[in-house]
Parts: sequence; C-alpha cells; structure tokens
Amino acid sequence: MRSDVGAAVSPGAERACLVFSVLCVAVLACGLAAMGRPLICPCGTIELWHANANDAGTSQHIADWYSLSHVIHGFLFYAAGWLLFGRRRRPPLGRALLLAVAVECAWELIENSPAVIERYRTTTVSDAYAGDSVLNSLADAGFMVAGFFFARLAPVWATIVAAVAMELAALYVIRDNLTLNVLMFLYPSDAITAWQSAR
Repeated sequence: MRSDVGAAVSPGAERACLVFSVLCVAVLACGLAAMGRPLICPCGTIELWHANANDAGTSQHIADWYSLSHVIHGFLFYAAGWLLFGRRRRPPLGRALLLAVAVECAWELIENSPAVIERYRTTTVSDAYAGDSVLNSLADAGFMVAGFFFARLAPVWATIVAAVAMELAALYVIRDNLTLNVLMFLYPSDAITAWQSAR
C-alpha cells in the first residue's frame, strides 16, 4: 500500500506514538503474566517453529501455523490506518502503528481470557487449545508488526497476494486459517468441524 505522499505529522508526536507502542507491548506481557499465562511452553523448551496445529505445544512457542494469521492482522490494521488517517496518502507511521499495536495487544489479552479460551475449545477444531504463553503472544505481536510494515512498503497487489497465499497455505496444511477461525468462533459449523478434524 505504497504512496509517495506523506502526512504532515510532527516528529515529536511520531516519537511519542512509537514509545506508546512499545509500552503497549510491555503492558501485554505484564497483563498476561498477571493472568497466570506461562512465560514459555510448560514443556520447558522453546521452539522457533511448532508445526502441530492442535496439541499441548500449539501457541506456546515462537511461531506456528497461526502466526500467519497475525501477519494478516498487520495487513488489515495498516489498511485501517490508511482509512482513518488519509486514504490518498501513506498514513503517519507513529499513529498507524500505535493503533495496530494497541488493537493487537488488546486482542491478545482478550484471547487469553478463560471465556475466550473455552469458546475456542468448544466451537473450533482447536479442542486442545489452552491459551498462549507470554512468549507466543509477544511473538504474535511481532508478526503483526512485520505484516504492518510489509503492507506499508509493498504495493497493494503484493499485500493481497501474500494474504491469500498465507490463507491458502494454512488451509491446505492444517485445514484452518484466519477466515475459518473467525467464522467458527462466531458461527460454529458441525460440517466444517468434521472436515477440519480429518487433518
């Protein structure tokens, strides 16, 4: 979503937004710890990549198939910033990034609440889901930021192609992706659950 026209924002305001973005991540880490989330996988190891999509290690390590969803979050949050801060110009980095980080961190806290964890376990194929480790949630926020900057620097078509490719890859490998995750969370389908369970 490139544009050669920048929005006029004072450097001081931009720096303040970047500082608040870092503070949001710090609040996320402290909030998750206060909620009793483990710092790392209870298994005691840290994996760079965890391939199994529904076991005790899912959402406990640095990256897994659901990390792709957080990259797409970054695409979507950048688009939201573009809509909010000026459709014909690249949104100011600080404000757009702060919006993205704040929303992502808020979602990570909500996602790890007992009610939402139980909702995932009962309405989606992720019946082994037990919430995220602090490490995984911080990594998810990092993947979102990576997606945000990809969308900021890449052409719109490349961002769309990347999002579709990641959704299709996850759908093919684990029979789940961001679209199905949202659909099943809001409107569970026995037919989709049965299809996903065959993975």
